[in-house]
Amino acid sequence: MIRSTVKKRKITILAISALMLLFVSGNISAQKVLTLEESLDIAILNSPAIQKSRMNMEMNKEYLNAQLASLKSNFLLNITPVSFSREQSYDKRFSQWYTSENKGANASFVVTQPIKLTDGLLTVQNNFGYQDNYSEANNDKFTDKGFNNYLFVKYDQPLFTYNRLKLNLEKIKLNLETATMAYAIEMLNMEYQVNQAFYSVYQQETAVDIAQEEFDNQKISLDIIQRKYEAGLSAKEELLQADLNYATSESNLDNAKVALDNARDQFKLLIGMSLFDEIEVQSNIGFKLVFVNLDKAIDNGLSQRLELTQRNIDLKMAEFNLTETSAQNEFRGDVSLSVGVMGNDPNFSKIYDKPTNSPTVGITFAVPLFDWGQRKAQMRAAEIEIQSREIDLNDQKNDIIISIRKTYRNLQNLVYQIEIAKQNEKNAQLTYDINLERYKNGDLTSIDLERFQSQLSEKKTALVNALINYRLEIINMKVQSLWDFENNTSFIPKELQVNISSEK
Repeated sequence: MIRSTVKKRKITILAISALMLLFVSGNISAQKVLTLEESLDIAILNSPAIQKSRMNMEMNKEYLNAQLASLKSNFLLNITPVSFSREQSYDKRFSQWYTSENKGANASFVVTQPIKLTDGLLTVQNNFGYQDNYSEANNDKFTDKGFNNYLFVKYDQPLFTYNRLKLNLEKIKLNLETATMAYAIEMLNMEYQVNQAFYSVYQQETAVDIAQEEFDNQKISLDIIQRKYEAGLSAKEELLQADLNYATSESNLDNAKVALDNARDQFKLLIGMSLFDEIEVQSNIGFKLVFVNLDKAIDNGLSQRLELTQRNIDLKMAEFNLTETSAQNEFRGDVSLSVGVMGNDPNFSKIYDKPTNSPTVGITFAVPLFDWGQRKAQMRAAEIEIQSREIDLNDQKNDIIISIRKTYRNLQNLVYQIEIAKQNEKNAQLTYDINLERYKNGDLTSIDLERFQSQLSEKKTALVNALINYRLEIINMKVQSLWDFENNTSFIPKELQVNISSEK
């Protein structure tokens, strides 16, 4: 009677719990099944590192747009609609004080055009004004009213120095290229990290399935030994051992589920999903042999790897630094040519009745005499920096070759491991099935069956791990060589393809 009441209470509690679970589940998002491609899209969209890298690239793109805009004609209009001044001054020539009052208005229109080819500057300027001047000294009064206009063309050209305009433009282009490369490298790193985390979740999900299968098998073996014990065909020790094996497999299943939850949390954190979202990954890791050409991988890696592009950019920047350093305390000349016409008259229509031509020519030379070896030392330091960048470039090439060779060898080794793991899993399954029949017939103890069950689980796990490791090494080879050997195409991140096409 007591057992019946307790049982009814348990049923009631379970029913209430089920209703509460249904109620709560209405506020919890449904489980999401993610493929690898969907996970990559989410990571690219949500990753803070990629967002910052993309912003840096966009910022440098705008700097380049601004620099290109500065090479076009610049128009400037300055207007002073009203000006007034009144002051008393002392004239030393006549030893007397005089009072002056000035009224006026003026405007200037300026057009400047940088010359990229020569680093010169062409200026066209027109100054127009009106003035009303009044002065008084010893009761003598003087007035002057009229319009004036000054139109001139001017050209400034540096000599015996490098083209600063062109060099600055090249530096900004290289900064943009550097930012683009950094963004691309961030994309590649993210892709590999997402692949690792994705397959880690898949690995843990498979571990749960294997643990569940082991638990189900232990349940079957426990039922078998329990019936034998009740029929008097088996000793109690066998029942106790089977019960212990069952509890152990249940604990292993719980541990596998905990590891799966932890892996899912880390995966959601990496790709930027809410930690409260329920997810499940979907993938097919069936073995498909991918032919990898080592020479092709090395050649493409050396020609396309973004790190090498970055090293070349660093080398160019060092060369630019040498050019700028050599210009310190340099012999330099500046030529300024100006041709203009000026006119003034109280009557606006007669401003240029008597024009005045105003040509101007100026040549200036800066001749360094002695700088105590400052320029020579700085140039030597810049040359050493170039040599250092060249060493970095060669080291990067060697690192790429070594990484690709290492990945290639790992792939070859993993092919053999997969074949062995498949055969081991097949043999372990056959061995377990045979010994399960022996166990049913009483020819095998629970301890022995547990050993065969553990061996089966171990071989299944080894096969899954070998398949996942092979997939990760294929992806690693794609990242190392920037060539997709599965599809036999060049490999560039999707987001980078969009940015490259937009720049073109």
